[in-house]
Formats: sequence, C-alpha cells, structure tokens
Amino acid sequence: MAATVYLIAGELSGDMHGAAMMQAMVKLRPEVGFAGAGGPAMRALGGDRVRDWVDDAAVVGIWEVLKRYSYFKARFFEMLEEIRAIQPEVLVLIDYPGYNLRMASAVREAFPRTRIVYYISPQVWAWHKGRIPKMVRILDRMLCIFPFEQPIFQSAGLETTFVGHPLVDQLAAREPLAREENLVGLFPGSREREIDSLFPLMLETARRMSINHPERRFEAPAASPRLAERMRGCLERAGFSGDAPIKITLGGSHDLMQRATCAVIASGTATLEAARLGLPYCLVYKVAWLTFLLAKMVIKVPHIGLVNILAGEEVVKEYLQGEADPVHLQAALERFLDDPVHREELRARVLAAAAKLGAPGGHQRAAEAVLEYLPEPTLIARHG
Repeated sequence: MAATVYLIAGELSGDMHGAAMMQAMVKLRPEVGFAGAGGPAMRALGGDRVRDWVDDAAVVGIWEVLKRYSYFKARFFEMLEEIRAIQPEVLVLIDYPGYNLRMASAVREAFPRTRIVYYISPQVWAWHKGRIPKMVRILDRMLCIFPFEQPIFQSAGLETTFVGHPLVDQLAAREPLAREENLVGLFPGSREREIDSLFPLMLETARRMSINHPERRFEAPAASPRLAERMRGCLERAGFSGDAPIKITLGGSHDLMQRATCAVIASGTATLEAARLGLPYCLVYKVAWLTFLLAKMVIKVPHIGLVNILAGEEVVKEYLQGEADPVHLQAALERFLDDPVHREELRARVLAAAAKLGAPGGHQRAAEAVLEYLPEPTLIARHG
C-alpha cells in the first residue's frame, strides 16, 4: 500500500503551490498517493481523491465566512472523516490559516500519529504572535517562504525550514524585455475593493502627469475580465476619452513589470514580483479608516511593504491612507522618470532585497521536507 499525503489548499494560489509540490514529490517518489482538497491543478494530479473546492472556499472577510458557516462546518467534518478513513502519513496545510489551523488542531487531537506540515506560513509574525505557541503544539514542521520567518518559529520550538519563495521559480525563466521610456505601470491590485479604492487615485495621478508631459504613457493590467470591466468603468467615470494615454490590458502584469520605467503598486505580492524583476516603484495602501486603525493596533511590524520587511528598512516609499493621494504619487513617479540616478539606485536596492527570497527550487525543497516523514518504499511493501 502506497504512502499517502493529504493536502488542503483553499485558494487558487494555494492550489498552484500545492500542485507544484505534488509534481516534485511524484518525481522523487512515484509511488506516493494523494488525497485532500484544493483546486483544478491539484485535482488534475491527485485524481478523484482530491476535491476541487476553491471557487467556494476562497472567501474574504469575517462576514463572508460567517454567512457560509454551515458550508465550511460540513466540509471540515467531511475532510476530518476522510483523514480518519485514509490515515495519511502526512497532512500538508497550504496557507489558508483560518481553516487550516483549526484542521491542524483537530487532526493533532484525533490522529496524533499523523505528521502535520504547514507550507506558506500565516503572517502571525505581523499581526498575531500569540498564535505561535499553539502552532508549536499542533504542527510538526513549518515550511516558510520568507527568510526572516525561520528564526521566529525556530526560536519558539517549531522545526522550521526556509524553502524559498515560489515566485522565484515563476519568474526565473522569463526572457528579459527592454524598458520603454516614459511608460508608467499602474497596479491597483486583484480585488474589487482595491480597484474601487486605488485605481481612481492612480488615474488622477496619470491625468496630472500628462498635462505637462503628453508623451508619458500609462498601462494597467487586470487580473480577470471582470476586473478589466471594472477598471474601464473607472476610466469612463474619470472622464478620459478614447485617445487617453492609459491602456488597460487583460493579464500581462509581469511583462509590464519588465517594460515599464517605473510604477505605483498596491501593497501585496505584486510588490515582490516587481522587485524581483527590477522595477522601481512606490507602494500605495488605502482602506476604510476603521479597518486601518484596527490594523495598526494589531500589526507589529514597522513597514507593510514585503520588500521593506525583507530589507529591514524602507527601501520602497510607502504611501498609506492620507498620504495615498495624487500629489505624493505624482512627485514619486516624476522623480523616477526625471532622475535616472535615483531610478537606478532604487532598482539595485529592490533587486538586493528580492534576492533574499532564495534560489529557484522552492517547491522541490518543500517536497523533500514532506517526504522525510514518509516510510521507505521497502518498508511499505513489507508491512502494507
């Protein structure tokens, strides 16, 4: 009987990382079996024993989760029963902390012999360090993607391995593209709330910059057709005509990060991608004031930008809340465009910070760490 790894991912990004880890495990140990829950990529590799649930599972916000409490409760106990029936050697939990940490606790209590590995740490180091002792009790190993996470968990008593960030592999094979003079990238994020809050601000910045410099062009990639339509609606409401110097594309964010001279980017993973591709940029973050004030009470890091956290200092300028306005953004972007020395200095600094994400092969290293908990094939054959 083949050893089994049970995996749980609740979002498309987790599905992508889970599938890449599964592929690496199969190359190393072809006899390994899979079960669990994820998305289409994980199901394609794992077959019928891996359910595709991400369309239903990927909800954001406390209220949205509460509205679907009965759904998540039913899935939780279904998966727990599957684990009871399968008795996997290892449970791999991929990001998705609200659900996965509860699952880890339940499995630790019900099936203490099952090893529990967490891949892509919850960012408790930023907002909830009080959870770390519980994670030490219920997890066997943490596989982290940021180097500064390893000493935090390791010093608390949890075996931790820094495997490197998945985006390093994602971007490593890209062919270099030439930078286009006077091209500014606008990256308002991949959620509707971000589009509504940040894209009008970026459009007003573009309008101001175009007044005295009509040669400047602006491009904004949309993460989906639905978001592209939302962004076009913002463009129309802002009063831009058909010959406006602003182009909205479907996808192509990495191409734009390689072609643009500079950019303004919503806080998130895109800021890491831009740094890895050597794009000078400023960061923007704007939410409801109550949300921001509550976050300030909880978040315990001096910067919100991942590149700045990696560097341990402010490398990229962060414009938050009241400072997130067209005046500040225009000044930052025009300095990039007009001062090549400043631009190149920042390019070197973001590349140096992004280099700390590790070498390619993160999914391979994660797979190797999981496989350490599986018995050797000869032992399986003897006792299966």
